[in-house]
Amino acid sequence: MFRSVITGTGSYIPTIIQSNVDFTNHSFYQENKQPLEVPSDEVVEKFRQITGIAERRYLPNHLNTSDIAAIAGRKAIEDSGIDPETLDQIIVAHNFGNVVKETIQTDAVPSLANRVKHELGIHRAGCIAYDILFGCPGWVQALIQADAYCKAGMARRCLLIGAETLSRVIDMYDRDSMIFSDGAGACVLEYKEVDPAGPGILGYAAESHSMEEIYHINMAESYFPGSDPAVRFIKMKGRKVYEYAMKHVPLAIKECLEKSDVKVTELKKIFIHQANEKMDEGIIKRLYQLYDLDPVENIMPMSIHWLGNSSVATVPTLLDMVRKNEMPVHTLERGDVILFASVGAGMNVNAVCYRY
Repeated sequence: MFRSVITGTGSYIPTIIQSNVDFTNHSFYQENKQPLEVPSDEVVEKFRQITGIAERRYLPNHLNTSDIAAIAGRKAIEDSGIDPETLDQIIVAHNFGNVVKETIQTDAVPSLANRVKHELGIHRAGCIAYDILFGCPGWVQALIQADAYCKAGMARRCLLIGAETLSRVIDMYDRDSMIFSDGAGACVLEYKEVDPAGPGILGYAAESHSMEEIYHINMAESYFPGSDPAVRFIKMKGRKVYEYAMKHVPLAIKECLEKSDVKVTELKKIFIHQANEKMDEGIIKRLYQLYDLDPVENIMPMSIHWLGNSSVATVPTLLDMVRKNEMPVHTLERGDVILFASVGAGMNVNAVCYRY
């Protein structure tokens, strides 16, 4: 039988560390443009307790999203050992395109995937390059999409990248700005013949809820009084996002497991979007409650404490670090059944079950 198999991974972790201490001298405002009455150091500490984030990574000024996407992609190609000219598709998941430092306009023309193909020096015209916009679940959705193309006979090798520079679209007067970060992760997905018990994508589930949930995450003006209303920043209704994720992500994972004919007790690792430590822990707890079970210890690798929320990059970056033994406690062995899951703007949620 044939399955879509991850044969290589790569990532780019920015070098600039922005710690929580760096935010203690910020002035934070509310949506009504009134200042928060709580001292900034207390705001920062409460933020750490809720999200688990102690520091995050920002991109140097001379690099942009397409640059780090290419770096992560090149590492994945090298890890897989393939000839890049044999790639059939390059899919780049992002949300804001390239955002040049100190500017207010995003640039996604040409697409980031086309820029990555150019940077990698791939000449073959049959290698189709395109972007996908699906909120934070974009890279997981790229897995789903690439697998569908492979099963349809339209692709055999795909390079899938999630890259983002959220540090350039945040409102520094909004306490939620402390959540977001930059980074890139990638994998090579190959459609190949395997044994029934061999590696590859086993199944997936995805949903879009775009009625009352549509603006839980959106773009809006700064909270700072007198700010230019024409300049937009990423905004998030934290409580609404939390409630949405707690309700829908466990159900999406359950649906994915059922479609994959996999029992929850067979899961060795769950790679979940690194959005909020308490939220992710809550999602895992609710998932196991659906089966009247207690969560398995060390089932969920976490990088949010030191990398923050880099949107589409969190899941592939996490996978790359675990594959390369860069996260204590967490390892993968051949035959392990793992799961990727994410939630984000749209609102969108998805999950992919995979045998390593």
